Amino acid sequence: MAHSLETIRELVRLHKGDRIYYRATNGRRKVEERNGIIQETYPSLFTVYIESQQSTVSFSYADLLTREVEVQLESSGENLF
Repeated sequence: MAHSLETIRELVRLHKGDRIYYRATNGRRKVEERNGIIQETYPSLFTVYIESQQSTVSFSYADLLTREVEVQLESSGENLF
């Protein structure tokens, strides 16, 4: 099923506060895999708090649409997108 940015934004908003596992492509052969919590949602991006590093990272909804970032719910293992 194809998602629009609006449906992706709504799905992320519904899971605000949930623990997630994400995998982000950061360029040539660089992949970052971490666990975190969806902290905030904004019109163009959302933030994830990384407890192990006590830091926050942000991603755009377009990153999810283009599969640069993949997000899984930690509780069910279900892919959000």
